[in-house]
Amino acid sequence: MAASGPLPVTQDLSTLRATLQGLLRFLREALSISNAHTVDFYTESVWEQLVDLPPDVVLATLKRSASEAEAPPSDGRLLLETKRGSDLTSFPKIFCETSQKLVNIETFAIAVKYYSVQNLGLCTPFEQLLVALRGNQKQRTDGNVKPDEFMNLKKSHEVQAMSELISSIADYFGIKQVIDLGSGKGYLSSFLSLKYGLNVYGIDSSNANTHGAEERNRKLKKHWKVCHTRSKLDVNGLALKMAKEKKVQNESKYKADTGGLCNSSPTSQEKMYSSDFSPDISDAVISNIRKQMENLHVYSHQEENLCFENASSLIDLLPVNAIEPTTSFQIPKRKKSEANRERRKMTSTSSESNIYSPLTSFITADSELHDIIKDLEDCLMVGLHTCGDLAPSTLRIFASKSEARGLCSIGCCYHLLSEEFETPREAAACTQEKWGFPMCQYLKEEKWCCGRNARMSACLALERVAVGQGLPTESLFYRAVLQDIIKDCYGITKCDRHVGKVYSKSSSFLDYVRKSLKKLGLDESKLPKNIIMDYYEKYKPRMNELEAFNMLKVVLAPCIETLILLDRLCYLKEQEDIAWSTLVKLFDPVKSPRCYAIIALKKQQ
Repeated sequence: MAASGPLPVTQDLSTLRATLQGLLRFLREALSISNAHTVDFYTESVWEQLVDLPPDVVLATLKRSASEAEAPPSDGRLLLETKRGSDLTSFPKIFCETSQKLVNIETFAIAVKYYSVQNLGLCTPFEQLLVALRGNQKQRTDGNVKPDEFMNLKKSHEVQAMSELISSIADYFGIKQVIDLGSGKGYLSSFLSLKYGLNVYGIDSSNANTHGAEERNRKLKKHWKVCHTRSKLDVNGLALKMAKEKKVQNESKYKADTGGLCNSSPTSQEKMYSSDFSPDISDAVISNIRKQMENLHVYSHQEENLCFENASSLIDLLPVNAIEPTTSFQIPKRKKSEANRERRKMTSTSSESNIYSPLTSFITADSELHDIIKDLEDCLMVGLHTCGDLAPSTLRIFASKSEARGLCSIGCCYHLLSEEFETPREAAACTQEKWGFPMCQYLKEEKWCCGRNARMSACLALERVAVGQGLPTESLFYRAVLQDIIKDCYGITKCDRHVGKVYSKSSSFLDYVRKSLKKLGLDESKLPKNIIMDYYEKYKPRMNELEAFNMLKVVLAPCIETLILLDRLCYLKEQEDIAWSTLVKLFDPVKSPRCYAIIALKKQQ
């Protein structure tokens, strides 16, 4: 176990529940915006129903708010003080009490910013946690490995940050086994195994993913070997160059001194040459190779010990004839060859001790890890962007299995979560006992429900919009107008079929409508061009309504994600065996919007 420091102080369960109460008071009024479907924007007159403000005013205020720093503005202090009270009555009303419409966009902008993970003080800084886990120890890794050589930039960014934290937690507990749930293509699993020397089981429900991960890991191992071979060649080349330079210097010195040694015997000359050359060159080579190794981080700590543990291993590393042995220290070629073979065998055995094993299994909260992993031991449970219910299932398995010592989990696809109170259980006739949401006792008592559209809204990326990666307003506008055409011309109010990615393949609104109707199985020949374009001209002046409304949903997204993450964090705080838990912002949200990791540690045994 690492000589770790004290873990950072985190908010306790009672504080988190108080935060939940304030967030729910806000969301009870605001959730109607997130649950409105943009497909029905014009057919259901969504703007008129939910917003009592000009769209241009709403859009300008929200864009300005989104572009500001994450810290709450000065007005946020008033909201903070109000939140500590019993209700929000002392703060200007955001929604009309009678119509429930949004009436105060400035206050709305402050509230959504305040009720985000970062501004609620729920996160433990990443670097602070690493320092606490490691203490004064530096992490030992293969610095020659660069994940961006075989992953895209987004995945490389995610894997580097998450694997560093996982490795630190593993060192903290002194364990080597990691279980990666929802491992997918195996990028994280392979990296943890090859770079950090961990024994990783990657479990995914897709057999195709498992086979793909096996093949990808095989290629990555080859990549690793090539990297190490190149690194060793660089070191050998350095040693050879130094040896040649030293030899030239000594030869020059030898020639300069031969005038005074004319009467010496050949044996004494040989002794002097050997004594001048061998000790000096070996010391210089060893010293400089060590410096180069430290600068380049070519080897891990274990490999460095293997290579420089004794003089013979260093000599074996150097090129042939780099050091001329004396006659009294001649090593037979046969014995030297046997030593080389043994050393290569040791190196091979060492490199194969770090294993990644892809497995196929559908994981639920009730899954028995012993049935999947026969050599299960003290381990870490991890998951990088686990879909839907797999994230809460990971938390439940972690809480219930004594072998699971640490947790690092990042969920995604909130719209795929199962909600206990979304549909009456009698109507659903569902026998499910463990739901994806809610998990904590407080939200269960409240029978809280977000709704699928709100959970889908939680996946929107505010930070990307803030840096100019705007919303696909035109494609959403096309779809909303199409819905009105379908309703008026075909008498269809609800359609279970999806248009899909028709917009990207369409050259104009007319082309979009024609292709969409055909895909939906509707007779597009009954609609002449002029009728289609009349709908376009009718709604084009109101496109700003749709843009402003979608911006409302985007700035609300962090609040809904906060609710989901708070639910999971409170669940962990409720478990007696869990000693410490927190949220950590692991990724740059522009590169990877689902950037918050849930970290939990069991009590030390």
